[in-house]
Amino acid sequence: MLTKEQLLKIEEEAKEFFNKMAFEVDIELLPQKEQTVHINLKTDTPPILIGENGQTLMEIQQLLSAILKRKIQEPFFIDIDINDYKKRKIEYLKETAKILADEAVLTKEEKWLPPMPAYERRIIHLELAERTDVATESIGREPERKIVIKPNL
Repeated sequence: MLTKEQLLKIEEEAKEFFNKMAFEVDIELLPQKEQTVHINLKTDTPPILIGENGQTLMEIQQLLSAILKRKIQEPFFIDIDINDYKKRKIEYLKETAKILADEAVLTKEEKWLPPMPAYERRIIHLELAERTDVATESIGREPERKIVIKPNL
């Protein structure tokens, strides 16, 4: 767990990072869970910071993480969300997984999801892991790796 001083340093560095990029953001550090520091950003320009399918957000997260790890000599992870984009995306992925799993069971046919990044596939796998009526599998190579939901016949 990081100290209060380290968390304040993370908040200061994050504010400076976005100021240098000329973006007005409100930064909120959420309670630390295990070794992950969750940073919630509020902004009037979310599309620019999120990018297509969250790609810019992921790149910002990687860049800010690299900067912060140089300044704080403790192991930790950064998770940035902008205007609850990730939260809504996770809810959407979970709901999609349930719907497609139900369809797979009813039709007794495999259901394929479009290619998605590893962290999104993980959400799908975890959402359906406890169901005994379906199985999930990631197929293909990055960046075209996708999930197939198979009914257990």
